[in-house]
Amino acid sequence: MAPPVRNSGSRRTGLVAPPHRNIHPYTNENIEKIIEAFDFKSIKFDKSINVPNRTITSNNMEKEIDEYLKLKGYSGKTIKSYRNNVKRFLNYVYKTPEEITNDDIKNYMLFLLEEQESSHSYANQVLSAIKLYFKEVLKRNDIVYNFPRPKKENKLPEILSKEEVGRILSNVQNIKHKAILYLIYSSGLRVGEVVRLKVNDIDEDRMLVHVVQAKGRKDRYTLLSQVALDIVKKYKGIEEPEDWLFPGGKKGSFITERSVQKIFKAACDKAKIRKDVSVHTLRHSFATHLLESGTDIRYIQELLGHSSSKTTEIYTHVSKNSIRKIRSPLDDIF
Repeated sequence: MAPPVRNSGSRRTGLVAPPHRNIHPYTNENIEKIIEAFDFKSIKFDKSINVPNRTITSNNMEKEIDEYLKLKGYSGKTIKSYRNNVKRFLNYVYKTPEEITNDDIKNYMLFLLEEQESSHSYANQVLSAIKLYFKEVLKRNDIVYNFPRPKKENKLPEILSKEEVGRILSNVQNIKHKAILYLIYSSGLRVGEVVRLKVNDIDEDRMLVHVVQAKGRKDRYTLLSQVALDIVKKYKGIEEPEDWLFPGGKKGSFITERSVQKIFKAACDKAKIRKDVSVHTLRHSFATHLLESGTDIRYIQELLGHSSSKTTEIYTHVSKNSIRKIRSPLDDIF
């Protein structure tokens, strides 16, 4: 009989080496690896294990939502939003899609509104994503069919004055960055539209900007300012873009929306703008300033690419023209 195998590396002599075992520490990273390695339905963690930001989601879910929304013609940005909203919901309830009940959805909505203090608009977006997944993709009509929705908030956009816009634009030195912000304000562009402009979308002869396949898969034309065109021509003379008007860091890509947000934020800081604004505020300000200068709201609707005039009518509430005509009773006293 062969002698027992001894662990030559052990300080204790005569001990038999234990069988080889892979010991992995309890970390979030290792939890993620376990989740990725096994099928979603086969994983059952003990309740004593605290898994923060649990990311147990079904790969089928992402594929199913992507395929369904692509066939419906939704944009990549919308598809990503729907997918992530459903993913966060499944992570929160920590159940397979087959196990979800109406109570799970109700509890999640209350969590968003009460604990997370999410806006009603965001909560409605989440509920729409969940409903689409269960009703349209999984064909589960027992889920969220008549689920109550949070009341829509009537919030007015923050508006910059013309003087504030001028201060912001004056504090941008980089010619590429300057061209981007000038176009957003002067043409009323969304940030996702300006980054996707191509060189040929600037129609110098007709003084128009061609916005291709914007929100809602719609093309439109909007006005081109002479001041903005001068900046764009100067930028093109220096940078010589070939395809995308504002190329990104990677070859063949355009500048990211996040980069434009950072550019705008830096300009606002230099201009000492204290309002709670984003780069989209330039678009809001463009519409409001046109309305205040007497432009017909139907033309503004076309320039912005709004399907409904009701969307454009929000600017009538932030325009100072109507309010300015009203005299405060305090002025009559003193």
